[in-house]
Amino acid sequence: MMHLLAAGHHPVHHGFLSPTGVEIAFLLVGAVTFGAAVLTVTTKQLVHAALWLVVALGGIAVEYLLLTAEFIAWVQVLIYVGSVVVLLLFGLMLTKAPIGRSPDADSGNRWAALLVALAAAGSLFWVVVDAFRTTWINLDGPGQGSTKVSGSILFRHWVLPFEALSVLLLAALVGAIVMSRKGGDPSGTLGDAPRDKEQR
Repeated sequence: MMHLLAAGHHPVHHGFLSPTGVEIAFLLVGAVTFGAAVLTVTTKQLVHAALWLVVALGGIAVEYLLLTAEFIAWVQVLIYVGSVVVLLLFGLMLTKAPIGRSPDADSGNRWAALLVALAAAGSLFWVVVDAFRTTWINLDGPGQGSTKVSGSILFRHWVLPFEALSVLLLAALVGAIVMSRKGGDPSGTLGDAPRDKEQR
C-alpha cells in the first residue's frame, strides 16, 4: 500500500502518443490558422482576403495564449489584428479596389509563388531549428512569456525592426493616398482643371 501511495506522487509524463488537452488545442488552432492563411492568398476577393487574414492573425494570438505568452498574444491582437488589417482595409477603400471577384487578383504565377513559399518556409524552419537546437527552457523558473521578460527582450534587441515596420506601413498608407488622387496627379491640379473651365 505504501508503495502504491508513493508511486502516486510521481509526476505523469505525457509522451508523443498521449498528448495533453493544451497540445491538442494547439494543433487544432494551428490547422485552422493554416487554412485561413491559405484562403488569404488564394481567394480572388480582396476584402475576403483581408477578413481571412484577421482569422489567421487571431489564430496566431490564440497559439501564443496556449504557450502562456499572454503579453505577446495581446500585442498580436492590438497591433496586427487591430492596426495592420485596418490599414489594409483603408488602403483598399482609398485605392477603390473592387469589392467582388477581381481577375487582377490572380497573376497566373501560382506555381512559382508556391515554390517560393515552400522555399521560404523550409528556410525559416531550418533557421529556427538550428538557432534553438541546444536551447533548454527551465519550466520551473520565471515565465518566459511574461510581460517583464518579453518587454525587456523586445525593447533591447528588436527596437529597430519595429521602427522599420512602422515606416514601411506609413509609406504604404501614403502610397495608397497618392494612388487614390484623381487622374493619378499627386498635385491635384488636373482634377481642378474642369472646374476652372466651367467657371470661365
